[in-house]
Amino acid sequence: MPYSDFKGKVAIITGAGAGIGLAIAEALVKEGVRVAGMDINLDGVSRVEQRVGKDKFLALQVDITDPANCKRGVDAAAEHFGGLHVLINNAALGMNAVHPHYETLPLQIEDVSEELWKKFMLTNVCGTFNMSRQVVPRLRPQKWGRIINVSTSYLTMMRPGFSPYGPSKAALEAWSMMLSRELDESGITVNVVLPGGPVDTAMVPDRDGLDRETLIRPEMMAPMILALLTSEGDKITGKRFLAVDWDNTISDPQLQTHRTAAWPELATPLAALAPKKG
Repeated sequence: MPYSDFKGKVAIITGAGAGIGLAIAEALVKEGVRVAGMDINLDGVSRVEQRVGKDKFLALQVDITDPANCKRGVDAAAEHFGGLHVLINNAALGMNAVHPHYETLPLQIEDVSEELWKKFMLTNVCGTFNMSRQVVPRLRPQKWGRIINVSTSYLTMMRPGFSPYGPSKAALEAWSMMLSRELDESGITVNVVLPGGPVDTAMVPDRDGLDRETLIRPEMMAPMILALLTSEGDKITGKRFLAVDWDNTISDPQLQTHRTAAWPELATPLAALAPKKG
């Protein structure tokens, strides 16, 4: 699908050195979006920069758990490209950081140390906040921006043995919905995207009987994000989209299968929670 809304757009992608982040970065660069690819490991993003050139892709080593490091990274990206429009919060720790055989072992609370729990929350929750906290003040004056957070399925959030990954993504989803309401009418949208199943990345380790051809391809995440960057995406905020549900024959993201982010149906209607205007 050709896109006509991307001229001059600049995006930051965290965790851009491999997996989903790398697939998203390559898709955006291909469509003319200039990308600052951030990763705690410089190797992967450096290879992209060398291949496509710094005029299209800037490699930055950033630890998103460090607010000062996030500020330096955002400042460097905006200065290099002369602006900023999109933040894609993709960097995260997965269950493979808890145990290499997490899918076959019945992990218990005793298997998660206090330090590991903190590390997950600092990366998957605080890291997303740190990056957004630096980007939003740059987006407000231009009255246009996109924040897209990569989440996981509801079942994974509550699945026994998937702690601390599941709880960290539940917190991310709830905060994404809250931020979308805070930024209502600012021109900055906040949405959640997720694969809808296990993805062929390093987070899913090899095991006996696993056919990696059955896993979701990381490239399947790109069409959702590209569509949300278009002018049709201006009206979409506080929503969640699944890659497995995406229909590439439909150009308008508003017509794609989606639902509201988090769990608003369990709470007081959001309109009653919104601050009164005027």
